This record gives sequence, structure tokens and C-alpha cells, in this order.
Amino acid sequence: MLLEVRDLHVEFRTRDGIARAVNGVSYGVDAGETLAVLGESGSGKSVTAQAIMGILDMPPGRITGGEILFRGQDLLRFKEEERRKVRGAEMAMIFQDALSSLNPVLSVGDQLGEMFVVHRGMSRKDARTKAVELMDRVRIPGARERVKDYPHQFSGGMRQRIMIAMAMALEPALIIADEPTTALDVTVQAQVMDLLAELQREFHMGLILITHDLGVVADVADRIAVMYAGRIVESAPVHDIYKAPAHPYTRGLLDSIPRLDQKGQELYAIKGLPPNLMHIPPGCAFNPRCPMAQDMCRTDVPPLYAVTGTDAVTEVDESPGNRTSACHFWRECLHG
Repeated sequence: MLLEVRDLHVEFRTRDGIARAVNGVSYGVDAGETLAVLGESGSGKSVTAQAIMGILDMPPGRITGGEILFRGQDLLRFKEEERRKVRGAEMAMIFQDALSSLNPVLSVGDQLGEMFVVHRGMSRKDARTKAVELMDRVRIPGARERVKDYPHQFSGGMRQRIMIAMAMALEPALIIADEPTTALDVTVQAQVMDLLAELQREFHMGLILITHDLGVVADVADRIAVMYAGRIVESAPVHDIYKAPAHPYTRGLLDSIPRLDQKGQELYAIKGLPPNLMHIPPGCAFNPRCPMAQDMCRTDVPPLYAVTGTDAVTEVDESPGNRTSACHFWRECLHG
């Protein structure tokens, strides 16, 4: 396993109280595999990614438990200097807002080339040549002329390509893409996703794709992990999720996708709002919004169950290879 997150807990201490942003998350991704992490805003997707990358603001954030194993080594035991050597060279992150992530006063060529200067000890001239090669690789037209341009001179889609080029610069083993298609139109979204998939195949990288849009990941993900209130509530191969979700929250996300055969109908929306992470409801965190909720859902926190084809229900660890659901009534949801 290239990356394995085990029982990760992250909290934020504020004046108003403690926000439990990540509550025992476990997932893994191997070389050449794409894991899509889904959920509404505030579900803990990006906080988990920041903890993996070692860029979590501490304070107010604090990792209170768990392990982050990269090639078998726990990154949480690394010193900052060791984490810095891994970051960029071994794993990299593509952020959702390219304009705010890129430095507005440096040319894109300087920003791309800096990776080679810092990590490879290249001269500025050689680094600029590498920057042009990267811009060509992500299909930015006229790369040799545009390498001196600044971020604001590029369109949103082109800026996102520059972010991908920056992440790919040192050919890392793992890429984390945090909402890489946010604020892009559907055509550009498809182009960006196709580019990511192509580069992943070329370099046999592991890819963690963070998104709230199930429609974006259908053709690129191998597995899906659905998060709610800082916890994974369902994990399964991508086709199993689309064919038969085993958690009411996942079903709600799927039902919220616009469909061509429902023209003129009102779009479905999950009722209510995501929970306040300082006051997560007792029992199943989704119970106030769940159409299937019963009395036990309001008192008993559901473990992750193994989703099987039988009537037997087996509690399992949050191990990467299983299909799981954190719902007491996963069978009813699966067949509903």
C-alpha cells in the first residue's frame, strides 16, 4: 500500500469550543489507483488531506490520534525537515483555487522552476527550460512564450493546468487533488479530469481526488470513500456505489445529481444542514437528515459494517480493501 491512513483524528480548538473535524478516518490508496473522497463542505475531506501533506495549521488544528503511513513509514513521526523532503518530491497537492494558490507577483515559469531549484539543485536557466517542458506536457499553448506570464494572465482552466504541472514537476508517487474542477465549466472540467487521468497512467501514481460531485468521478475513480461529519460512512468500488449505495447519505448525494431523464422535475436535495462539528448529534451523525432513521440511530453510533451479499452483518475494521457502510440499516438501503 502506497498510502494508508489509520484511525486519524483531527480537532480544532477555538474560543467557542472544540470542533472535531476528523473522527477516526481510515483509507488507503496504492500506486496507479484513484481514490475519490466525497462529501459536503465541512465533512473533513480537505482537513484529512492537509494532515497527510503536513500543512495543517497547528494551532488551532491538532492531530490527536492515528497514523499516516507512506510507504510503510508513519509521517506523523517525521520531523518537519523530513516532511519537507517528502512534500513535493514524493507527494504533492493540487489546490482548488489556483488563483489564490499561485503567487501573483511571480511568473508561472519562476514558480514552476522553483521546484527544480530547491529539490534538484538546478540553475535558474535549466529550471526555466523544465518549466516550459511542464507547460507543454499539460498542453498550455505557446508555452515558450507564456512561461514569463503571470497567473492573472491565464484563464481558470489554464491556471488549473499550471497547478497540475507544479504538482507533477518532480514526478511524485502520490497526488492529492482537492476539488481541482471547482468553478470551471463542464467542458473544462472534463479536460482537466482527462489530463489528470492521463498523467496518472503515464507515471503510475496514486491519486486521491477530493470532491463533492459524484458526477465528476464516475469515469476516473477506482474506489470511493464517502465522508460525513469527519467520518467515512461508506467505502466501495466506484461501480458498486453507483449501482447500489449502502448508506442513505450516499443515496442522497446520488439522487442530487441532475439527470437527463428527469427534465422539468425539481432537483432532489438532502434535507437539513451538515452538523455543527462542535455539537455532533448523538448516535449516527446523519440521523437528523436521514429518511430511514429509527430510534437506535439516535442513540447508537453505527460501526462500519462489511457490506456483503448475505443477511449476515459483520463489523469490520476501516481497512482499505473492504466494502463498508456505517449504517445500522445498510441492507434496507442497499436493496431500496
